[in-house]
Amino acid sequence: MTMASEIEISPADARKAPGKEQQAAGVGILLQIMMLVLSFVLGHVLRRKKVYIIPEASASLLIGLIVGILANISDTETSIRAWFNFHEEFFFLFLLPPIIFQSGFSLAPKPFFSNFGAIVTFAIFGTFIASIVTGILVYLGGLLFLMYKLPLVECLMFGALISATDPVTVLSIFQELGTDVNLYALVFGESVLNDAMAISLYRTMSSVKAQPSGQNLFMVVVRFLETFVGSMSAGVGVGFISALLFKYAGLDIDNLQNLESCLFVLFPYFSYMLAEGLGLSGIVSILFTGIVMKHYAYSNLSQSSQRFASAFFELISSLAETFVFIYMGFDIAMEQHSWSHVGFIFFSIIFIGIARAANVFSCAYLVNLVRPSHRKIPPKHQKALWYSGLRGAMAFALALQSVHDLPEGHGQTIFTATTAIVVLTVLLIGGSTGTMLEALDVVGGDNDSPLSSVGTITNFDGNNGYIAPPYNEESSSGNKIKMKLKEFHKSAASFTAIDKNYLTPFFTVQNGDEDDEGKFYGKLSFSLKNRSK
Repeated sequence: MTMASEIEISPADARKAPGKEQQAAGVGILLQIMMLVLSFVLGHVLRRKKVYIIPEASASLLIGLIVGILANISDTETSIRAWFNFHEEFFFLFLLPPIIFQSGFSLAPKPFFSNFGAIVTFAIFGTFIASIVTGILVYLGGLLFLMYKLPLVECLMFGALISATDPVTVLSIFQELGTDVNLYALVFGESVLNDAMAISLYRTMSSVKAQPSGQNLFMVVVRFLETFVGSMSAGVGVGFISALLFKYAGLDIDNLQNLESCLFVLFPYFSYMLAEGLGLSGIVSILFTGIVMKHYAYSNLSQSSQRFASAFFELISSLAETFVFIYMGFDIAMEQHSWSHVGFIFFSIIFIGIARAANVFSCAYLVNLVRPSHRKIPPKHQKALWYSGLRGAMAFALALQSVHDLPEGHGQTIFTATTAIVVLTVLLIGGSTGTMLEALDVVGGDNDSPLSSVGTITNFDGNNGYIAPPYNEESSSGNKIKMKLKEFHKSAASFTAIDKNYLTPFFTVQNGDEDDEGKFYGKLSFSLKNRSK
């Protein structure tokens, strides 16, 4: 009888449970939407009022932190946390890819390639220096009992993941205040490429951790090159295939433009999943897919599809990035962190600053050795580069991965330290960027910097085209442009010639006026303005 009554009651309980579960899910989703709306509205108000001490990323983070604290106080942590928490797969499959793709897709080709040598030096060699210096300093700090002790390989994994910069807050303030386009290109270009470098280094160190026996330096280097070059090749290959498809498939007619737009949206995810399926890095692959698709496939689209693609990727990237910062603030209040290792966080911040300095100033020295005197990176810009090394979504994502890759206590310590570092850099560095730029005298057009005196990033021509001011000290704009072109052709003549004579004609539709400067720079201005939002 007891068994029968239990059988009779259980279905009723089972019917109630899904209802409560669905209600809790609705409340959790509603809370997320409310926080997103509040973040965008608050960010808009802050931009309108020109309040640079609280950037949009900082506002999103603070909103998540406040809501998390209120959830704890109201004893609703269990129900809200269960539905607000997103799984690691959701983060890597749906939030991170659009952010990384948009970074490559919004990359302005001309400022990027005119500073390509410097950007690659900072992003590849510099990130390698920063990760190694950070890892070794953290390891030595553990040996000296200054901080929580971790094995050397785990310290190098931490150095790799924390070397990924995400200066979206700094770049938006660069755009608002107006600064030299080459400084903007260096900061933005480095942040785009060093994500790929950081994740390749992290995966290499993770594989060494998983298989400690039989590893030597040569095999580690081979494994890194396999991950980085293989992922880059997959991304570039998918980008070229998409360019050929949109060139020859004839999808730009009126009744097929929806299909054209759908295919353009699917190719980035195809690149990401292809690389992951091959055991490579989907993040690296989708980044280079974005660069190639913007340079070759984008011009093969119809005008309506171009407008849709630009707006769509900007939209989902902005939503994803805002949600990531909200989640980080919420996570601090709701998760169980290893706050007992405060020394690890404190000394990690110091070591990261030292590693960032080793990265920026050593790479700037190497770049200046081969650059003409009027194109050298001045000390003011080097300091701005050092200061702009915020940590963001990529560092947070890799730290989230480390919780599963490392022993429980070690992974949780690294995750807690990374979360704290991201929060502090966004709040402190992001909030003080305007003051830093003014102190270094690299904003506006009225200072005596040889770079800023040429013009600012917000200069436009009569057709609202974006004018890229060159590195030069001469006063004649005609001479500056000539020198800029000469230097550009000297530093990138081979790639420019191959691209102009072979790649562009082969992969793109030639309309006769693709080099119209006003059209190009107008699009670039629109892209930069949208990214600042």
